[in-house]
Amino acid sequence: MESRLPQPSPDAQAASRELCRRIAAEIRANDGWISFARYWELALYTPGLGYYSGGAQKFGGDAEGGDFVTAPELTPLFGQALARQIAQITAASAPIVLEAGAGSGKLAADLLLALEALGSAPERYLILELSGELRARQRATLQALAPALLGRVEWLDAMPEKFSGCVIGNEVLDAMPVHALHWRDGTLSERGVGIADDGRFGWRERAADSALAEAAASLAVAAPYRGEIGLAGRAWTAEWGHALERGALLLIDYGLSRRELYHPQRDGGTVRCHYRQRSHDDPFWWPGLSDITAHVDFTAIAEAGHDAGLDVLGYTSQSVFLMNCGIGDLLMQRQAENDAAAAQRAGGALSLLLSPNEMGELFKVIALGRGIDAPLLGFARGDRTHAL
Repeated sequence: MESRLPQPSPDAQAASRELCRRIAAEIRANDGWISFARYWELALYTPGLGYYSGGAQKFGGDAEGGDFVTAPELTPLFGQALARQIAQITAASAPIVLEAGAGSGKLAADLLLALEALGSAPERYLILELSGELRARQRATLQALAPALLGRVEWLDAMPEKFSGCVIGNEVLDAMPVHALHWRDGTLSERGVGIADDGRFGWRERAADSALAEAAASLAVAAPYRGEIGLAGRAWTAEWGHALERGALLLIDYGLSRRELYHPQRDGGTVRCHYRQRSHDDPFWWPGLSDITAHVDFTAIAEAGHDAGLDVLGYTSQSVFLMNCGIGDLLMQRQAENDAAAAQRAGGALSLLLSPNEMGELFKVIALGRGIDAPLLGFARGDRTHAL
């Protein structure tokens, strides 16, 4: 593992060691075992040390030093296409947009500018962000790219009790902790984290509790099988079901329907880690320095929303959604601007966003809402709700 990943700096290693000490202390205080979901939470969100709570840059390409690239970092056409769908939702509900986990702030800037160009600039643009470091970066990005609209932006510490408008979550669900499970013939174990004799973290199993067993009962997994269940993502979606008065959630992430996600070929699970543009499968490698993600069970998200009173307004691939929102026309407009270099960059970015072998099929879009009667633009063709 260490031979193919860049060696962290001495300061990064020191921060990871301190985080390890804190995680180890919690493991020892809990009879030598914590759930993988709790380990994930500590590795990503421990104040000052966790991946999303420390100071290291997460987003961007190799030249920027980030660990991964999200769609908004590739091209503003992503936000411009998404803005067309948001404009339809806010016109039918309220002129307010809330972005959960705004990353670098690039999508917020692109959306604000695109919505203004459409004559649908929101009265308020709310950002639900817990990381102080990311809030600072988001503010700097907005100041640089959309200074005239920065006054409409407000940062939130918690989900609002009531909300009307459009909620955006781009690559938010995949960062929520998951429980790791091991199905055997007639038994279900939870794969948690313990401390090995050499002091390193490693997998430890114990019998799954009744709550996990009940949640896993509907998955129809063929044992033996190792995989994950995302209870945090379900709970977060259900919270929006209670908070959303009128409007819709647009959630964009990599994942699958339940039938596809728990296919026998995916035995071993979908947990992946990201460090300096490289993907690896060891969540215990320098804790706090790699992002940890897992595929989203979109069937579970749809069920959680439906059970909380939301309508499933659409589900499809990112490629189909963006094409329905006119991203092809936006590219043609860019090509007509007589900037060959910019047009070439935009074309290359769209290849990544739309290609079935890249983000086009891996990423899905689901819309959940209340009080939205008209069919949504992004799902006009190729809706896969029936497959959930």
